[in-house]
Amino acid sequence: MRRLGELEAEIMDRFWKWNRPATVREIVDDINLLREVAYTTVTTVTTILFHKGHLTRARDGRIWVYRAAGTREAYAAALMADGLDASEDRPAALAAFVRALGESELAALREALSEPLTETSSEALSEALSEALSEAP
Repeated sequence: MRRLGELEAEIMDRFWKWNRPATVREIVDDINLLREVAYTTVTTVTTILFHKGHLTRARDGRIWVYRAAGTREAYAAALMADGLDASEDRPAALAAFVRALGESELAALREALSEPLTETSSEALSEALSEALSEAP
Protein backbone atom coordinates (compact mmCIF):
# COMPACT_ATOMS: atom_id res chain seq x y z
CA MET A 1 0.00 0.00 0.00
CA ARG A 2 1.39 3.37 -0.98
CA ARG A 3 1.46 6.28 1.43
CA LEU A 4 -1.28 8.83 0.95
CA GLY A 5 -0.42 12.06 -0.83
CA GLU A 6 -0.70 15.36 1.07
CA LEU A 7 -4.29 16.18 0.09
CA GLU A 8 -5.33 12.53 0.31
CA ALA A 9 -4.02 12.47 3.89
CA GLU A 10 -5.85 15.71 4.73
CA ILE A 11 -9.11 14.27 3.44
CA MET A 12 -8.70 10.90 5.15
CA ASP A 13 -7.73 12.63 8.41
CA ARG A 14 -11.12 14.32 8.48
CA PHE A 15 -13.00 11.08 7.87
CA TRP A 16 -11.03 9.31 10.60
CA LYS A 17 -11.46 12.16 13.09
CA TRP A 18 -15.14 12.71 12.33
CA ASN A 19 -15.95 8.98 12.19
CA ARG A 20 -19.07 9.70 10.16
CA PRO A 21 -20.15 10.06 6.54
CA ALA A 22 -19.40 13.40 4.89
CA THR A 23 -19.86 15.19 1.58
CA VAL A 24 -17.17 16.78 -0.53
CA ARG A 25 -18.64 20.18 0.40
CA GLU A 26 -18.06 19.47 4.10
CA ILE A 27 -14.47 18.45 3.42
CA VAL A 28 -13.79 21.50 1.26
CA ASP A 29 -15.31 23.86 3.83
CA ASP A 30 -13.19 22.36 6.61
CA ILE A 31 -9.94 22.46 4.65
CA ASN A 32 -10.68 26.03 3.57
CA LEU A 33 -10.60 27.05 7.23
CA LEU A 34 -6.83 26.41 7.06
CA ARG A 35 -5.95 26.96 3.41
CA GLU A 36 -7.62 27.53 0.05
CA VAL A 37 -8.55 24.42 -1.93
CA ALA A 38 -10.87 24.10 -4.93
CA TYR A 39 -14.06 22.08 -4.72
CA THR A 40 -13.17 20.31 -7.98
CA THR A 41 -9.76 19.32 -6.64
CA VAL A 42 -11.26 17.74 -3.53
CA THR A 43 -13.91 16.03 -5.66
CA THR A 44 -11.21 14.51 -7.86
CA VAL A 45 -9.05 13.35 -4.94
CA THR A 46 -12.06 11.98 -3.03
CA THR A 47 -13.08 9.98 -6.11
CA ILE A 48 -9.51 8.65 -6.38
CA LEU A 49 -9.61 7.63 -2.68
CA PHE A 50 -12.89 5.83 -3.38
CA HIS A 51 -11.39 3.93 -6.33
CA LYS A 52 -8.31 3.04 -4.26
CA GLY A 53 -10.61 1.50 -1.64
CA HIS A 54 -9.95 4.03 1.13
CA LEU A 55 -13.52 5.42 1.01
CA THR A 56 -16.97 4.01 0.42
CA ARG A 57 -19.80 6.11 -0.96
CA ALA A 58 -23.57 6.15 -1.26
CA ARG A 59 -25.97 8.45 -3.04
CA ASP A 60 -28.05 10.88 -1.02
CA GLY A 61 -30.28 12.39 -3.65
CA ARG A 62 -27.95 13.94 -6.22
CA ILE A 63 -24.76 14.00 -4.10
CA TRP A 64 -22.28 11.36 -2.98
CA VAL A 65 -21.78 10.84 0.73
CA TYR A 66 -18.43 9.29 1.59
CA ARG A 67 -17.18 7.30 4.58
CA ALA A 68 -13.78 5.89 5.50
CA ALA A 69 -13.56 2.24 4.45
CA GLY A 70 -11.15 1.41 7.26
CA THR A 71 -9.60 2.87 10.36
CA ARG A 72 -6.46 4.97 10.60
CA GLU A 73 -4.95 2.08 12.57
CA ALA A 74 -5.67 -0.41 9.78
CA TYR A 75 -4.03 1.95 7.29
CA ALA A 76 -0.95 2.31 9.52
CA ALA A 77 -0.79 -1.48 9.94
CA ALA A 78 -0.89 -1.95 6.16
CA LEU A 79 2.01 0.50 5.79
CA MET A 80 3.98 -1.41 8.42
CA ALA A 81 3.29 -4.70 6.63
CA ASP A 82 4.57 -3.15 3.40
CA GLY A 83 7.68 -2.05 5.25
CA LEU A 84 8.28 -5.61 6.36
CA ASP A 85 7.71 -6.83 2.82
CA ALA A 86 10.53 -4.54 1.65
CA SER A 87 13.02 -6.58 3.67
CA GLU A 88 14.58 -9.81 2.50
CA ASP A 89 14.51 -10.98 6.13
CA ARG A 90 11.13 -10.18 7.69
CA PRO A 91 12.00 -11.53 11.17
CA ALA A 92 15.16 -9.41 11.29
CA ALA A 93 13.27 -6.31 10.13
CA LEU A 94 10.57 -6.99 12.69
CA ALA A 95 13.14 -7.46 15.44
CA ALA A 96 14.77 -4.15 14.50
CA PHE A 97 11.37 -2.46 14.58
CA VAL A 98 10.55 -3.90 18.00
CA ARG A 99 13.93 -2.85 19.42
CA ALA A 100 13.10 0.75 18.42
CA LEU A 101 9.79 0.74 20.37
CA GLY A 102 9.36 2.60 23.63
CA GLU A 103 8.15 0.96 26.84
CA SER A 104 4.50 1.96 26.36
CA GLU A 105 4.55 0.64 22.78
CA LEU A 106 6.15 -2.62 23.93
CA ALA A 107 3.46 -2.98 26.60
CA ALA A 108 0.75 -2.41 23.98
CA LEU A 109 2.40 -4.96 21.69
CA ARG A 110 2.63 -7.56 24.47
CA GLU A 111 -1.06 -7.00 25.26
CA ALA A 112 -2.01 -7.35 21.59
CA LEU A 113 -0.03 -10.60 21.37
CA SER A 114 -1.88 -12.01 24.35
CA GLU A 115 -5.22 -11.66 22.53
CA PRO A 116 -6.46 -14.62 20.46
CA LEU A 117 -5.52 -14.52 16.78
CA THR A 118 -7.76 -15.96 14.09
CA GLU A 119 -5.79 -15.90 10.85
CA THR A 120 -2.84 -18.11 9.96
CA SER A 121 -0.82 -15.10 8.84
CA SER A 122 -1.57 -13.44 12.17
CA GLU A 123 -0.28 -16.50 13.98
CA ALA A 124 2.98 -16.41 12.02
CA LEU A 125 3.30 -12.71 12.75
CA SER A 126 2.59 -13.36 16.42
CA GLU A 127 5.39 -15.93 16.57
CA ALA A 128 7.82 -13.53 14.90
CA LEU A 129 6.76 -10.72 17.24
CA SER A 130 7.14 -12.95 20.29
CA GLU A 131 10.62 -13.91 19.16
CA ALA A 132 11.51 -10.27 18.54
CA LEU A 133 10.11 -9.25 21.93
CA SER A 134 12.22 -11.83 23.69
CA GLU A 135 15.27 -10.21 22.08
CA ALA A 136 14.12 -6.66 22.97
CA PRO A 137 15.67 -4.89 25.98
